[in-house]
Amino acid sequence: MILLNLEEEIRKQAIRNAFQHDGKANAGSVISKILGEFPDYRKNAGELARLVNAELQKINAMSPEEITAIVRREFPEFEVREKKVQVHSLPELRNVNGPVVMRMAPSPSGPLHIGHSRMAILNDEYVKRYGGKLILRIEDTNPANIDPIAYEQIPRDLEWLGVTVHQIAIQSDRMELYYEQARKLIAAGHAYVCSCVPEDFKRKLSASIACPHRETTPEENLEGFQKMVDGTFSQGEAVLIIKTGLSHPNPSVRDWIAFRISDAVHPRHGKEYHAYPMMNFSVAVDDHLLGLTHVIRGKDHINNTEKQKYIFSYNNWKLPEYYHYGLVDFPGVILKTSIIKKGLAEGKYSGWDDIRLGTLLAFRKRGFSPETFRKYWVQSGMREIDSEFSVEIFNSINKEIIDSRTPRFFYVPNPVQIKINNGSQLSSKAPYHPSHPEMGYRIYALGNDPSLFVPAADWNSLPDGAELRLKDLCNVKKSGSSAEYAGTAMKDRKARIIQWVPENARDFTVNKPDGTQDMGLIEPLAEKYRGVAQLERYGYVNIASEQTGFFTHP
Repeated sequence: MILLNLEEEIRKQAIRNAFQHDGKANAGSVISKILGEFPDYRKNAGELARLVNAELQKINAMSPEEITAIVRREFPEFEVREKKVQVHSLPELRNVNGPVVMRMAPSPSGPLHIGHSRMAILNDEYVKRYGGKLILRIEDTNPANIDPIAYEQIPRDLEWLGVTVHQIAIQSDRMELYYEQARKLIAAGHAYVCSCVPEDFKRKLSASIACPHRETTPEENLEGFQKMVDGTFSQGEAVLIIKTGLSHPNPSVRDWIAFRISDAVHPRHGKEYHAYPMMNFSVAVDDHLLGLTHVIRGKDHINNTEKQKYIFSYNNWKLPEYYHYGLVDFPGVILKTSIIKKGLAEGKYSGWDDIRLGTLLAFRKRGFSPETFRKYWVQSGMREIDSEFSVEIFNSINKEIIDSRTPRFFYVPNPVQIKINNGSQLSSKAPYHPSHPEMGYRIYALGNDPSLFVPAADWNSLPDGAELRLKDLCNVKKSGSSAEYAGTAMKDRKARIIQWVPENARDFTVNKPDGTQDMGLIEPLAEKYRGVAQLERYGYVNIASEQTGFFTHP
C-alpha cells in the first residue's frame, strides 16, 4: 500500500528537482532523494520508479514558470535556499619546475573509446595548467594488432575532445633508436638473449632460478641480438631479456622480455623489421628521450613502472614523476577492440561509430558534447581507488551542457490516430525552448475537429471518460477512439499530459544504444533540423536525417 506521505514526498522532490534544473526533473535524482527518506522502500524499487515516472510526466510537462509559481506558493524554502556550487579541480603535480612534458600513449588497435578519454583529458588539463608540451605517442610495435585507421582517427578523436597535441611520435618510426639503446644495455651486461622454451623460462623465474643464458658474455649477446634484428632467428626462437633481480618479491618484475621477433607485416613498414621492442622497453626509452617530466596512467601500470625504472637506473636517467589513478569499470559498455573487430567482420556492427559501442565516434554520433567528457573526468579526479562509471552522472553533465541550446519537438512513438470532436479552429503555439523565448515558437493551425496522432501507450492506458491534456494545445476527454474537446484552461493538475503530432507528421525512427529502435512520427517543423533536440517526454535525440535519429539520453 502506498502511503500518502510518500506520494507527497515524491511530488515535493520532483518539484524541487525540476526547479533546480530548468523545469526538467531527473528520475534518478528524485528516486535517490526518496530512498534517503524511505530506505525501506528499496525492496519495492520497481513500484517507486513507476510512481516517480508518473509524477515526472506531469511535472516535466509544465513550463519553468508554472514550476516556479508552485515553488513560491507551496515550497518557498526551495527558492531562498542558496545552491551549493561544487568546485572540482585536479591536485597540483609534484616537482613542477616550469613547463611540463606529458604524453598520451594509445595503441593503434582502433579508434579511441571512452576509457581513453580519461587519460587524454587529465594530461591535457595539466599541460594547459602549467604550460609545456603534450605528446601523442602511437605505440605500434605490435604489428599483429594494428588497425591502420587508427593512425588518422586517434588524432581526430583527440581534436574532437578539445585535447591539444603538440607533437606526434610514432614508435615504429623510431626502431633504430630502440636498437641502439638495446645494444648499449647488452654491452653493459644488463641484457641477454634467451632461446629457452617460454614455459621453462617462466618456471625458472617463479622459482628464482637463473636462465642458463643469463651469464652469456656481452659479445655473444650482441651477436645473438643482431640475429634477432636481421631475421636470422625466426619468430619464437629468441627474445632479449632485461636483467633485474631473481629474488624480486614480484615474479612479474624478474628478468622481463624487452624484445621479441614478429613475422607479422607492419602496416607502415611491411617486412622491414623483425625484432620489435616490448612496451616496457620502448616506453622507458621514449619517456626519457622525449623529455617526459610527469607520467599519468592507470594503476594497472604499477608493475610496468617498476620494470621501466630498471632502464632508467641502468642509464642513470632522471625518472619522471609517476601517478597511477584507479581503474574504472564500464558495465555494459563494449570497449574491447578484439570484440569490436570480430563484430565488424561478422557484420554485427555497422562500423566503429555503431552506437552500441563505447568508442568516441559512437558517443559523438549519439550527440554527446565533448565538454561532458572533460567535466566528468575532472570531477572524477586522480583518485587511486577503483570506481564504476556512472551513466547517470555522465548524462546529467551532458544535459546541463546542451539543454540551453537544444530545441524541443514532439515525437510520438508507436502512434495511434484520434479525432478531436467539437474543436473549433484549434491552433498550437509551443516554444522551441521554454526558457528561451528568443528561439521562437512552433505554430500549427489545425482547423476544426482535427485528427492527430498520440502515443498508443498513453492513450490505451486511459479509460473512457478520462480527461487529459494535449501539451500546448487543449484538454480533451477520451471517448473510444475519439476525443471530445474540453477547453484550454489548466483545470486539473493530475490530468495526464501527453505529446501529439498533426496529420502531416513524418515517419521517424530512433536508434537506441541497446540495439533496439523506436518507430513513430515527428512533428513537421523538425524536418530541416539537424543536431541534438529534446523530443518532449521522450529524451534527447541526435537528429541525423529527416527520418532517422540516434538516442542520446533521457
